[in-house]
Amino acid sequence: MLNALAQVLMTVVPFLMVLTVIVTIHELGHFLVARYFGVKVDRFAIGFGKAIFSRTDRHGIEWRIGWLPLGGYVKFSGDMDASSVPDSRGLDTLKREIVAEKGVGAERDYFHFKPIWQRMLIVAAGPVSNFVLAIAIFTVLFSVVGVTLRPARIVEVVAGSPAATAGFQVGDLITEINGSPVRDRSDVSRRTSLSSGDPLRFTVERAGQRLILIATPERRVQEDPLAGRTNMGQLGVLLSSTAAETRQIRYNPIEAVGEGVRQTGNVLGTTLNYIGRIFTGRENGDQLSGPLGIAKASGALTNAAVAANPDPGAMAINLLLTMTSFAAILSIGIGFLNLLPIPVLDGGHLVFYAYEAVARKPVAASVQEAGYRVGLALLAGLMLFATWNDLQKLNLFKFLGGLVS
Repeated sequence: MLNALAQVLMTVVPFLMVLTVIVTIHELGHFLVARYFGVKVDRFAIGFGKAIFSRTDRHGIEWRIGWLPLGGYVKFSGDMDASSVPDSRGLDTLKREIVAEKGVGAERDYFHFKPIWQRMLIVAAGPVSNFVLAIAIFTVLFSVVGVTLRPARIVEVVAGSPAATAGFQVGDLITEINGSPVRDRSDVSRRTSLSSGDPLRFTVERAGQRLILIATPERRVQEDPLAGRTNMGQLGVLLSSTAAETRQIRYNPIEAVGEGVRQTGNVLGTTLNYIGRIFTGRENGDQLSGPLGIAKASGALTNAAVAANPDPGAMAINLLLTMTSFAAILSIGIGFLNLLPIPVLDGGHLVFYAYEAVARKPVAASVQEAGYRVGLALLAGLMLFATWNDLQKLNLFKFLGGLVS
């Protein structure tokens, strides 16, 4: 019982801590840009539910910490509905109320009466803050800790695999895939996992010679310690490298920023590639993860960091570095999710503002309401689908079936 409780704590607590920090940074992006443009703000909250701490500053902004650590939010003065995009009638009503209470011109301090380009920047600042956070984390890690580069040297070729068919041999060093350099063996798995059914052009070094091999990764099921059961493209090779080939690189601050941008771009590119393959029918979406899958990954990373070295000091450092890297990846995911053109998300607000910029008037209230309901339904459906995937990958149904039989 105690072991099970400890496992739950090791899984849930780090996930909630990381999630709260990331969402707080997201909301802080909205807040800072809004304040820069002089927007009145009623509240900045970390967490939800009943306040365990609350203070109102001299600008009238309430700073609150809620008891439920599931993110946070910013409440702009004058927000009248959940979509925060009132129509022309709603704007007229709001303006009359503000003028009646505070005088002519007071409405210019409210979000909804700011120029449209300012509103778009305020909305976009949240996701952008997530990307900036990820770049900052990668920059610190690459400059302080460095990165280990392990060449993609083949030490085993699975019989009957795409690699065997293509002519790969033990000892081959993969240097390029479709013309893109392979700096680390993780580049090979990242590229092949989302290329099932697509021929890839590999450049390899063999006995001092440069060869070109064409291989088409096949979709296969395997167990991943972080993601559970996965069904992705595989080449059919085992990659390793000798100690002499492995390099530990620490970048200077400028180089580290460039590497941080590149790493963030790689994560975004992989995400876009996967979504594109879903829409073209080449992937079925079974690798989309929801809170359960992300929490499991967080717990697995935490356990691995703790088990890597029993020394308390080393354990604390490993845990800090692991969760910091995890925070960068999760921050990119949250930033990308919020840019999706769904009305309840930042991307949906940007779509409404783009329409307003072209049509010279806000989207009609009926359209906003319908979009808001459809957006909620889409998000709910996406969460249910992702949760179903998580349960499948965690083999929960097989476990329950074993209990019943």
